[in-house]
Amino acid sequence: MTLLLLQVTVVLLVTQLCGSIARRLGQTRVIGEIIGGLLLGPSILSRLSPHAAASLFPPGSLGPLETLSTVGLILFLFVIGTQLDLDHLLHQKATAALASSASIALPFLIAVGIAPTLRQRFAPAGVSPLAFVLFLGVSMSITAFPVLARILEERRLHTTPLGATALLCAAVDDVCAWTLLALALTLVPGAGPSLSLPLRLLLLVLYIAAMLAVVRPIVGRITRNRRTTPLSPELFALILALAFASAAATDAIGVHPLFGAFLAGICLPRIPAWQTELHARLDTIVSTLLLPFFFALTGLRTRLDLLATPTLWLWAAVILAAAVTGKLGGATLAARSTGESWKNSLALGALLNTRGLVELIVLNIAYKAGVFSPELFTMLVLMAILTTMMTTPILNFLGIGTRATVL
Repeated sequence: MTLLLLQVTVVLLVTQLCGSIARRLGQTRVIGEIIGGLLLGPSILSRLSPHAAASLFPPGSLGPLETLSTVGLILFLFVIGTQLDLDHLLHQKATAALASSASIALPFLIAVGIAPTLRQRFAPAGVSPLAFVLFLGVSMSITAFPVLARILEERRLHTTPLGATALLCAAVDDVCAWTLLALALTLVPGAGPSLSLPLRLLLLVLYIAAMLAVVRPIVGRITRNRRTTPLSPELFALILALAFASAAATDAIGVHPLFGAFLAGICLPRIPAWQTELHARLDTIVSTLLLPFFFALTGLRTRLDLLATPTLWLWAAVILAAAVTGKLGGATLAARSTGESWKNSLALGALLNTRGLVELIVLNIAYKAGVFSPELFTMLVLMAILTTMMTTPILNFLGIGTRATVL
């Protein structure tokens, strides 16, 4: 327990300091918290003070932090789901459908094009070509749903049409990406899930249908006569139980629990007083205490020191250019083709280009499955960080988030 408390103390101090510095530099706090994790990890602290790093974060000691970070993400995504304006989603369904499709398809096709060369140079021996293509395609096409949601919240865009459309596109992107990831894992010996892919897909479809067609109407009827009732501790506990139960259900199916939490938030009736109260009660503890663990943990597992030669840096630049071209370019052109202005289209493309920590989860899965070498893993981690860092400068340049935004 002493070690855990000490880890919590150090992570909070370092990530909050780096987050504050990032905000002063015009970046989102997420970037600062990731960099804080890098400072505590093998790239910095282990080089400056190996003994301190080994004492503070010994192997096998990060499990409790993982649990705390997952709880924080579940609560955060649930709150985002409760505040999502469904009317905006319906009004923007054409833009969302086309933008999400293009932001998946184009980067995936680019990944297919460069996969043979990358596999020859960086894949461990014996890796299936199809598995490598699928993992690389997912890495290129995924959007960091929780990081995107946090950026939107920090810029007060999460309740705007632009924010709602970006969240819908990101949700579609990530469902497709996790499905492809599940398929890829079935091709890696010893790494596949316990449930078959068709069964998981069927269960996921049935679960989404049950939540929207059964649970949502039932919850709506139960709360219909309580719209003027304050959010009591008992109601608050029941609402949180719904969020965690939904997260547990999607996790059991084989989909990330964050989707279940977000879906539970969507199913909660839109009662303004409750939405405000939920946000007020959860925001401080989640944003200040729990989420920094998630961002710091990934930084702790990242080794930028592996990019030790100009050739490796050149390949990292190639991967970054391919990722940006596919994701940002695909979403921008798709939104523009639906009649949106170039400004709004580019803003949507920049938001969907945010890969962040969900990307890093995928990369860790691929790395543990033996599909990516340490060098390629590090290049893709760098790509995830840089594409996330691009979002704020592009939005600042466009003037998005500094005033009322429409899409």
